[in-house]
Amino acid sequence: MPKKDKAVIVGVGFVGSSTAYALMLKGVFQEIVLIDANSGKAEGEAMDISHGLPYSHHMTIRAGSYEDCADAGIVIITAGAAQKPGETRLDLIKKNSAIMRSIVREIKASGFDGILLIVANPVDVLTHVAYVESGLPKERVIGSGTVLDTARFKYLLSKSLKVDARNVHGIIIGEHGDSELPVWSITNIGGMPFSEFCSVRGVKGKEKLMEQIHEEVRDSAYRIIEKKGATYYGVATAIARICEVIVKNEHTMLPVSTELTGEYGFSGLALSVPSIVGSKGVETVLELSLNHEERTQLSSSAKTLKEIIATL
Repeated sequence: MPKKDKAVIVGVGFVGSSTAYALMLKGVFQEIVLIDANSGKAEGEAMDISHGLPYSHHMTIRAGSYEDCADAGIVIITAGAAQKPGETRLDLIKKNSAIMRSIVREIKASGFDGILLIVANPVDVLTHVAYVESGLPKERVIGSGTVLDTARFKYLLSKSLKVDARNVHGIIIGEHGDSELPVWSITNIGGMPFSEFCSVRGVKGKEKLMEQIHEEVRDSAYRIIEKKGATYYGVATAIARICEVIVKNEHTMLPVSTELTGEYGFSGLALSVPSIVGSKGVETVLELSLNHEERTQLSSSAKTLKEIIATL
């Protein structure tokens, strides 16, 4: 029986270790086990993070092995080849799909029967790979999707509109990558439609602002990688939020990557779309009433991913 208060993180590079740290601060789990091909790295990270426990939450953080997946409620997979400067997420697919299959086989062999949370990129494709390889129900194989992109979207909008980011309601959907799209048709600030709010606040050049924010959200990872070599704090916070929603059974809408079986007219791929998430994983995929332009863009995004999957 999976323990909902136990998580295993596979891969403790920048993203995995930052995720463990973020989860420690949130106190979502009672036990976090770190697995890495470099066992010494896993042990070192567990020691370092554990030294903050006296000032955070009572829990256990330790290094372990795939056997620890057997009774874990959630296994988070961050392991994979790193994205290099100038390299797109989709360039990583050949290397990381092989790594993902190998990891999922090890997890499956342990008898794991919880929720798989895929973070390694390209996350939508690798979520599909993990779903196929694991044999788990599709609702229990979740990709981090565009949860981080949506946070970036809300943050950038809040800065431009000079309003609290918590009052910004919008979403990024599609591929977590170059073909992602903001759903402007439902974006609102405290319940007021985006266009109307811009008028009230005297915002000029709305169309230019929309284009600028879309580009900045889409290209954020590239810019961060160019400046510091990798992205990890933002995504670690997003992962911690997904875990919190699952453990606390919050039934929260999150744009996670999930295998589609007809929703939005797509099947045979995982795509980042708004879904209600709770203790059993993805409960319901929400099909938004997209306008014609948004539906065309989403179809293009899905087509991009289907073409990649077909090469595997």
